[in-house]
Amino acid sequence: MARFDVTDAEWVLIEPLLPVAATGPLPRRVRDHFNGVMWRFRTGSRWRDLPERYGPWSTVYSRFNGWARAGVFQALMSALIAEAAGRGLVGLELVSVDSTVVRAHQDCAGLAIAGETLDALEQALTEEKGGSAGGPAAGVEGRAPQAESGAGADRAATRRRRRARAKAAGLGRSRGGLSSKVHAAVDSAGLPLAFVLTPGQAEDCPQFLAVLERIRVPGPVGRPRTRPDAVAADKAYSSKANRAYLRKRGIKAVIPEKRDQAANRKKKGSRGGRPVSHDTELYKDRNTVERCFQKLKSRRGVATRYDKSPESFEAGYHLRGSIIWLKHLTSTT
Repeated sequence: MARFDVTDAEWVLIEPLLPVAATGPLPRRVRDHFNGVMWRFRTGSRWRDLPERYGPWSTVYSRFNGWARAGVFQALMSALIAEAAGRGLVGLELVSVDSTVVRAHQDCAGLAIAGETLDALEQALTEEKGGSAGGPAAGVEGRAPQAESGAGADRAATRRRRRARAKAAGLGRSRGGLSSKVHAAVDSAGLPLAFVLTPGQAEDCPQFLAVLERIRVPGPVGRPRTRPDAVAADKAYSSKANRAYLRKRGIKAVIPEKRDQAANRKKKGSRGGRPVSHDTELYKDRNTVERCFQKLKSRRGVATRYDKSPESFEAGYHLRGSIIWLKHLTSTT
């Protein structure tokens, strides 16, 4: 067994959770392939550089690709969370939410997209800007837009296609180059509960509900628990919609108010509503999500994006989250 490979005690927990096809590689090689996938995300190397002890690199990649598309890694993390919940090791008394930016390597460029899908994405991006696929948005005072021609039309079409490809790949453009953003929710011990992948320029606040909606903590009987006791987040998540959502579900909001929001509320007087308060002592524990990002990004293939497809990159985060839960389970037995 090589360094960082799963141990026998860890394999006992995850072996029943990995699907084995009736045809293809022998089941006894599944453990080698799983370790090979872990090695790739730990080192950030290319699949062709996979050590021979894990088997042919093309076989390991094909198995990973099939698992990623089928959502096996997300199901694996959910199953390990369920196992931890059965042992009383999931702390939902405080869930912390935050995001982290992941720089994109040049190897993640060039995602293959079907022509119909690319055309639909271009049309959607054009409609968001209030125009049509054949030209710019309507002019001032309802005047008909002037159609672009020649080099200008070609440049506009190229820009639309680049934006559509980046959106399909979950990539965003900023001053630092292409990047993705991972939004996460963690429990009171800093163990990951849910991930949401967006382009790097996406704002944090709109993804608050999306992250919380992905929390599923199964119990021994009944439906999975989806409502923590309290949710902590920084000022970027301060909004009336988020607070109303938490209040409606009976969840305590541990989110400080922004200065401009407080100033606008005071200007309105009694119409501005009650002052927003939060538990300052409980807010000190919000650093658990930062510690979780530190654990996640200790693997090069997760700290930097090398995968072309968003499904593969998100699968790497679910794999790393599964290993964090696996280590927690085996260390408490």
